[in-house]
Amino acid sequence: MHEENKAAANGCGRIRSGTQNEAALLALMEKTGYSMVQENGQRKFGGPPPGWEGPPPPRGCEVFVGKIPRDMYEDELVPVFERAGKIYEFRLMMEFSGKFIGVCVSLDNCRLFIGAIPKEKKKEEILNEMKKVTEGVVDVIVYPNATDKTKNRGFAFVEYESHRAAAMARRRLIPGTFQLWGHTIQVDWADPEKEVDEETMQRVKVLYVRNLMISTTEDTIKAEFNKFKPGIVERVKKLRDYAFVHFFHREDAVAAMSVMNGKCIDGASIEVTLAKPVNKESTWKQPFNGQISPGSENLLGFPNKEDGHQKSLGKPASLSVRLNGQHSPGPPEVERCTYPFFPGIKLTPISMYSLKSSHFSSAAMHLDYFCNKNNWAPPEYYLYSTTSQDGKILLVYKVLIPSIADGSQSYFMPDKLCTTVEGAKELAAQFTLLHLGKPKGF
Repeated sequence: MHEENKAAANGCGRIRSGTQNEAALLALMEKTGYSMVQENGQRKFGGPPPGWEGPPPPRGCEVFVGKIPRDMYEDELVPVFERAGKIYEFRLMMEFSGKFIGVCVSLDNCRLFIGAIPKEKKKEEILNEMKKVTEGVVDVIVYPNATDKTKNRGFAFVEYESHRAAAMARRRLIPGTFQLWGHTIQVDWADPEKEVDEETMQRVKVLYVRNLMISTTEDTIKAEFNKFKPGIVERVKKLRDYAFVHFFHREDAVAAMSVMNGKCIDGASIEVTLAKPVNKESTWKQPFNGQISPGSENLLGFPNKEDGHQKSLGKPASLSVRLNGQHSPGPPEVERCTYPFFPGIKLTPISMYSLKSSHFSSAAMHLDYFCNKNNWAPPEYYLYSTTSQDGKILLVYKVLIPSIADGSQSYFMPDKLCTTVEGAKELAAQFTLLHLGKPKGF
């Protein structure tokens, strides 16, 4: 198809005046009986449609459509999408442009990440404050600090009644000038929880235990869970303030979960859930295996039957090494695309901390981003060298994170040496993220 025909086919071949647009939209509303309102940079058609009875459609009924031609509006778009079925609501963002559209199922995310919250604030205070400044708040999820259970971790997740309510809240809070309790907060979409099918979950015999004290040992956890029924625990793997408890039999795991959830171990009230198996096909789509994200902290890598520890998945980066006897994957290969920079393109100043962790391909950037998300000072790198037997200079970095110098480990040094400064820094950052138990930046 020729370019001019393409333009004509998708509506890009003519320009309508404002009066013509208004007349076309009025005709559409008169024909369909739908209402249309514009708010917060988007125009809403319907929601609900005329004559609708009952609740709105459930989650999963919405699709996102991108790259809509700039000169196409509801009068042309609605008939196209009506071919697939009755439209409940159509929201048009007024900045979209492009010739060809893309369609995908909307994530329907109802949860926002709120960072830079004062650590002394309790859940009730955060919930009440979010209800004052945004609408549709259902719940607030707040995790206690790993080293001081009387404080929060400096961030929270706010659950809204609908994706639209969450989107409106994000739009209001995202500019970066909004403050809570005198603090400029960070706002972004929370990572959606990983969905695991029911059949897979029925086979899980591992429990995820969070909110443990840093000082609590694996032996203590094993002893506490064995009190429920002696000899039922196969092994325990603890990482900072959470742990995975492996059972010999699923029925014992399920029973122990019911009994132990909310119990105190070393003075900390623990939360116990079934661990979610990692999706082996998508694991490496997120940096550092995506194991510890806000919505997927209880994801579990099933052990490889041959080697007894989690099997490395996907293609590791060139800096993949073995740390303390275990394979430590580097970040996955990142698609590096370049786009033409045309004269007149508008550029907007932006902070790297307003981006998502998926925008970073190096471990050093991930560590810096992670520290910022936790309101910690930036990591400090100290370079050391030695000489190999064949005369090569070998390098290693020690990483210091001053903000956690409160009794827990605050410095980290890998047990491998590198021949380049860049390699040593990446390895040290990778090692630090691994031992902090927080591979993703939040």
